[in-house]
Amino acid sequence: MKTVLIQMNSTDDKAVNIEAAIAWVERAARAEQPQLIVLPELFTYLGGTPQGARAAAEAFAGSGLHRRLGELAADLKVHLHAGSMVERDSGDYYNATAVFGPDGRQVARYRKIHLFDVTTPDGVVYNESTVYRPGNSIDSYLVGGHRVGCSICYDLRFPELYLKLAQQGVQVIVVPAAFTLQTGKDHWEVLCRARAIEAQAYVLAANQYGQYEEEGIMRANYGNSMVVDPWGKVIARAQDKACYISAELDFDYLAEVRSNLPSLRHRVLATGER
Repeated sequence: MKTVLIQMNSTDDKAVNIEAAIAWVERAARAEQPQLIVLPELFTYLGGTPQGARAAAEAFAGSGLHRRLGELAADLKVHLHAGSMVERDSGDYYNATAVFGPDGRQVARYRKIHLFDVTTPDGVVYNESTVYRPGNSIDSYLVGGHRVGCSICYDLRFPELYLKLAQQGVQVIVVPAAFTLQTGKDHWEVLCRARAIEAQAYVLAANQYGQYEEEGIMRANYGNSMVVDPWGKVIARAQDKACYISAELDFDYLAEVRSNLPSLRHRVLATGER
């Protein structure tokens, strides 16, 4: 499977962000001919204010952006894993992923389960719960017969989600993110590699990069979008800029890793069975 991860520097200008994302998707699709393209977390609106985030929200089904992304996937004949966006549903808001198949139809939707309510070591406060409600279910989809699992950013710190996906047979796990510079420089690669090793799956981690402003405070994301193989090796990594990276996923190699080190089959505490 040929995959592309797009690394962006999104801001609170929704229209500019959307046009940039579509331009990157079109450019990467035509240059690389991938089966799967992944955008980062909150690629449509990042930072700004809680009021701005709510104003940028859309109801997925039938919204203009949802329809446009579906048409883009159909035009390019790819699976488009649309990072995450602000979803509005009956007065509630979610940090949510929509995935579109080559026919333009939505094939998966995932709402971020673990919300980032944290004060980082440099004193910057993040409170996602002031805007979003948490999701309560997992989701996956098929690309060419291979099962792909969904997660978003802060989920990366909770291995039980990834083990649950592994139990459901995923071979690829996607992590759109806006992982902070402060935590990312020490934790991002370690966590991506750990989740790949535990789940014995490819991890596709598409991160935001660079500075943006939120409620008058400058913040920064770590970038370093990466593809990690089932042995935990980084096989592609983004430079420090808006860009894309591509990688070929070798499922024969994945089967070899799982056969030679059958840790998924040896799990006891995750299954309750011996």
